Formats: sequence, C-alpha cells, structure tokens
Amino acid sequence: MVAIDGVRLLRSLRTLRAFGATGTGVVRPTYSDVDMAARRWLVEQMTDAGLEATIDGIGNVIGRSPNPGPAVVLGSHSDTQPEGGWLDGAMGVMYAIEVARSLLADPATTHLAVDVAAWADEEGTYASALGSHSFVGETNDTHLAATNADGETVAAALDRVGLTGVDPIRFESDRHVAYLEAHIEQGPHLEASGNRIGVVTGIVGISGATVRFRGEQNHAGTTPMPIRKDAAASLFEFGVRFRQRFAEVAGPASVWTIGNLGVHPGAESIVPGEAWCRVQYRDASVEVMERFADTLTTIVAELDAEGPCRVAIEAGDRGMAPVRMDPAIVAVIGEAAERCVPGAWVEMPSGAGHDANTFAPHLPTGMLFIPSIGGVSHDFAEDSHDDDIVLGCQVFADAVATYLASF
Repeated sequence: MVAIDGVRLLRSLRTLRAFGATGTGVVRPTYSDVDMAARRWLVEQMTDAGLEATIDGIGNVIGRSPNPGPAVVLGSHSDTQPEGGWLDGAMGVMYAIEVARSLLADPATTHLAVDVAAWADEEGTYASALGSHSFVGETNDTHLAATNADGETVAAALDRVGLTGVDPIRFESDRHVAYLEAHIEQGPHLEASGNRIGVVTGIVGISGATVRFRGEQNHAGTTPMPIRKDAAASLFEFGVRFRQRFAEVAGPASVWTIGNLGVHPGAESIVPGEAWCRVQYRDASVEVMERFADTLTTIVAELDAEGPCRVAIEAGDRGMAPVRMDPAIVAVIGEAAERCVPGAWVEMPSGAGHDANTFAPHLPTGMLFIPSIGGVSHDFAEDSHDDDIVLGCQVFADAVATYLASF
C-alpha cells in the first residue's frame, strides 16, 4: 500500500485555505484575483510533485504525469461558493496532488500515470462545471457568453486574467482510462451512521423551473376578497401542493425545494399582480425525476385552470441527469476502504452535483466521500476532522494504485 504524508496534506490544505480566507471559511470566486493567485500556487504544487503543470485556456490547472498512459485523472474544483467552506472542492484537489506525489515517490508505483486537475467554476459563478465541461470538449459560445452576478462574461473574464488565446486542454481517449474525485460528503449521513468513508454509487439528477403567477395589481384596502386576483395567494397555494404532491411520487431519498421567490410590486398595501418562484428537485432515479417533472406540470395546469390567476412554467431547465459511478471503480474504492477501516464504510449516493457528473458519460468515473461535521457545507462553518481527511486520502491513494495496476 502506498503511504501518503498526512502532515503534508493538511499543511497544503491550510495553505490553500489562506487564499480568500474569511473567518473560518473561504471566499474564492472564479477568475477573481485571489482565485487566480491560488491557481498559480497550485501550478507550483503540482510541479513540485513531479507533474508538468499549467493553467489552460479556461482556467483549469492541469498537472500531467511524466509517465505514459494508461492514466487516471484525479481532481476537483478550487473555486468556492460566495460564502464557502474551506474543504468543498479544495480537499479533492489536494488529495489529487498528494496521491500523484506519493505514487511517483514510491518505487513500487512510480511508473503509474496520474494526471491532476483543479477545475474552474464548478460552483457556477459564471457557468456550473465550466472547467470540466471544457476538458471533455463540451464548451461553446453559450458558455463563453455566460455572466457572473456583475454581468461580466466568461470571455471577458478570460481576457482580464490573461487567458485569451491560451488553448484549452482536453482529455485524451488514448491516454485517460478513468476519472476519480474525492469530496466531503456535504451531508449528515456518514457522521450519523458512524462510517468513515462513503463509496459513491451514483450522483442524483438535478432539475427545476421558474413558475410565474399573473394576477391583477390592486389596492389592498379597497379590493374585496372574493374578486381579488392575488398572485401571492396563488404562489402560496402552489407551495402547499408542491410539497404534498411531490411527497406522493418521491423516492426514499428524493428532495425538493422552493429556494427563491418574489412578488411584485412588493408593498404591503398592494395586492400583488405578479409572483414567481424557483423550484428544484433531485433524485438518483430517472423514473422519479420524470414523475417529478410530470407532477410539476400537472400542479401548474390545475392552478391555471382553477384561477383566478394565470399560472405557467416560464423557464424550465435541462439540469443534470442522474449518473451512475463505474462498478469496477466502486468495487476498488470499497476494497481499499475495507483494508483501511474494516466495516466502517458504506456505499451511498451523492445528493450534490460534482464535476464527476460531467465525466461519467465519457470515462469510467468514481467518487469517495469523507464525513462532514454536522453535515454542514456551503457555509463558513463547514469542517471535517483531520483524521478523517488523512484517512480518506490514504483510501483514495490505495484505490488509485490498485485500479491503475489492473491495466
């Protein structure tokens, strides 16, 4: 079994944390000055680990093994949410560098090829999973036209940070045989069950829509209740049915959310003439996702027919389809976990999206989770225990070495 250096791993993680550190968390949005500084530091770390490293034309940091293939790609993202935790994405990047470094340093594994990546914009400051989509050749003019909250396009950001004209790096079908990613769980299940390692079997599909309610704006004091066309009231009725009816068709691990909403004009003395809400739903089953889509359509049609407001799905999205992890990689990670922590690991789905979603249609793909303290993520309070971080990297390294040795 190849031995990783846990002290070095934790030290490197905490150094990366300093780029954008804010309290106990990190603010490192894609293409910001601090994000680019972190990427340049990651080039140094990959180079020091024995890799040929560069920042490509979309902002991915790619470290290429000096060994010929077959090669696995290890990675995650180094950007954060607007108020992000210090491990989300970053841990997977530093695992990848530590595993590549450790395998190259061990005479028994020095011949194995491990390429490493820190993907750009997984968190969607501009366009979700932008970097990994670029690596598999799926970016286009629409991606380059995507904007951040300030209205800056990807194309303008790339020009600002000096990447215009730099070629993107693509995966090589004759070299790359798999993609593996390690991540914090971002949920409570591992901690609650007492398990130390999660072996991901699949990643949920994510879809959603904007639902729009159009009524009639009027005076809140003089408009009788029976004749009101209150868009907010229709929104609230939709919320009740959304919660109840989705529960009737859900799977055992389904989730659904109204995460954003509003009314117009938004004054207490005015009956709202318009309202809207943004809904999202997730499940690992294609069949359940289809039931959710049909149920949403039915609820909206019912409310529109009942009146008094018009109700319509205004902006559905393609979202992400559920993906399955490669069975051979699932088995290898499980075997490595059993060697390191017998009986203290579990197979589980991922309820969050990852760059691994992008890779699954193109390469055999697998993921490993470690516990999140309190199940907290996308928050400055996000954390994991040091011994879990080190253990996860050891299991990851063992799984990577075992998988590559099979070729």
